[in-house]
Amino acid sequence: MSTLVNGTPTASSAPEAAQEKPGFRTKTIATRITPEELREVEAAAEKSGKTLAVWLRELALNAARERPADPAELLLSEVMALRYILLNLFHASATAQAEGKYLLPESVVKIRDKAEARKLADARKLLTDFLAGKDETGGQK
Repeated sequence: MSTLVNGTPTASSAPEAAQEKPGFRTKTIATRITPEELREVEAAAEKSGKTLAVWLRELALNAARERPADPAELLLSEVMALRYILLNLFHASATAQAEGKYLLPESVVKIRDKAEARKLADARKLLTDFLAGKDETGGQK
């Protein structure tokens, strides 16, 4: 409700649009890129079927939210990656040897990349299960 004094809004009647509201996007982030970089970014957004603003916002938020919450989570994610790599390298090597083949460098790179992509999610699941009192199979301890 506006309060007017001599036809002028008082300080306590600031327009609602100017006031920050929870859940509304009121802040912007700016950066400078080259024309070629802009074409690349626009093409990626278009390929995903999203507007440039939506694509950039989702990418930035996903990256921001994927950071480990604390050093313990970071260390556990690295341990989980090493565990994944070792188990999968041993399995792939044994399988290749049983078939009279060699483990190809591309296979090693795939295993490494997959471990990197999933390590944080694996660590968070392990922590969540531990805090909920679940064992490695998901059952209660």
